[in-house]
Amino acid sequence: MLTPPEKQQRLECSRAFLDICNEDKDSVLSRIVTEDETWVHHYEPELKQDSMQWHKKGTALPKKFKVSQSAGKLMATVFWDSREILLIDYKDKGVSITGEYYASILERLKEAIKQKTRGKLTKGVLLLHDNAPVHKSRVALAALLKVGFDILNHPPYSPDLAPSDYYLFLKMKKELRGKKITTDDEVKEAVSAYFEDKTKHFFMRV
Repeated sequence: MLTPPEKQQRLECSRAFLDICNEDKDSVLSRIVTEDETWVHHYEPELKQDSMQWHKKGTALPKKFKVSQSAGKLMATVFWDSREILLIDYKDKGVSITGEYYASILERLKEAIKQKTRGKLTKGVLLLHDNAPVHKSRVALAALLKVGFDILNHPPYSPDLAPSDYYLFLKMKKELRGKKITTDDEVKEAVSAYFEDKTKHFFMRV
């Protein structure tokens, strides 16, 4: 459903990334930091496929009650690379996602990278995020310049090129489905617990 100009933009973004790969074949993947936001609900019901049960032929299927998502939810901004989670920021209730908010997170991200991954800042960080207005605001672009990150072009309407959506968040939410969580702190603990035992192979499997 992409228009011809959108297809052309996608082609140009792909060519630009191939140029980066050709210039830096050995370390390009380790330089990429991916960012995206997602809502994490206090309770997310299982899908029909998740809650399937075996039953004897001829017996009635067990009754299933329709369950909706919990009203409680928390917005998580996640930064990760090919080895690990670098930073998770949870937006406080009533705080809007603005350019100033995103700029403050980028400063914290730089410190997190410095602590966790020696040499990444020297090689140069390639930040992959979508084209949300917040990311393109003047204050956010100024913050990117200040921390020294380069931006990987992300063509519009390309969820298949957003690894957080089709891989990271998808797997995390599948694991959390059906679990009763009642507070924001429990949401944070559940998300942290999910990522704690993940090795670099998990993040490289995208």
